[in-house]
Amino acid sequence: MCTSPRSCRPPAGAAVQVEPAAAPAPAVVVAAPAVVDPVVVPQAEQAPAKPKGTKWEAEAREQVEAAVRRFSKPLAELLARDANEGDTRLLITDMLCEGLGYDKFRDLTTEYMVRQDFADYGVRIDKQLVAFIEVKRVSQKLNERHLRQVQMYAVNERVEWMILTNGVVWQAYHLTGGLPVVMNLAFEINLLGPDSVKAKADALFYLHREALKRRRIDELWKHRAATEPAALLDVILSEPLLDEMRREIKRRTGTTTTVEAIEEVIRTEIVDPKLMARLYKS
Repeated sequence: MCTSPRSCRPPAGAAVQVEPAAAPAPAVVVAAPAVVDPVVVPQAEQAPAKPKGTKWEAEAREQVEAAVRRFSKPLAELLARDANEGDTRLLITDMLCEGLGYDKFRDLTTEYMVRQDFADYGVRIDKQLVAFIEVKRVSQKLNERHLRQVQMYAVNERVEWMILTNGVVWQAYHLTGGLPVVMNLAFEINLLGPDSVKAKADALFYLHREALKRRRIDELWKHRAATEPAALLDVILSEPLLDEMRREIKRRTGTTTTVEAIEEVIRTEIVDPKLMARLYKS
């Protein structure tokens, strides 16, 4: 018999026994995993896992960013005293090894001989020659003549990647063999320029040994090649796009024109004449 309101409450254990019996939830919970497991559980298990390569990439990016910070002052000092090419090369060797993950004995060959001439560095990854690096003195502006020089090495040795640098400016070019060979600038970065340290490191990351090994730079140059002025102009002057312009002009203005007339205006009045001369010099 209850002697007070407090004593009339059922014991705590009684509530636990009644609820499961009254609710059908257990039957649903037992059945649900059989249906949900194949979809939900694997996703839940996999979600926290990092994609393959995340760890190495994070470590490589951290290494490159630290190198950009560390070598900025020595680079500025070399530039201030107009250091010679030999001194520039010593600093670049340190950058390649300490900042970009190369082993100077395993991965780098200095004075790499190419048909009686010598490239400053041949870069090997897992014993495979993958790039040439041509170094100029820190104060020397990189130019077409330097590019042709390293291009000759790449063509003769059938190497895809060419890196041209004076320590401050780094340029990475991709070479596609054929007649004629095609060169595309993947990126250019000035390590003493106004960009943030992160922006500089993000660009230089593509030359890190692990990134080059995994060909992360390939998508970069493909995008650059697909969107360079010459490639875009070729798209603009393609017959399907010119015909679409013709129809859009008709829709907007009611004026009838021809693809030939549109092409002429684009070539002579819109596009940079220097670009047109370079594209259609033949």
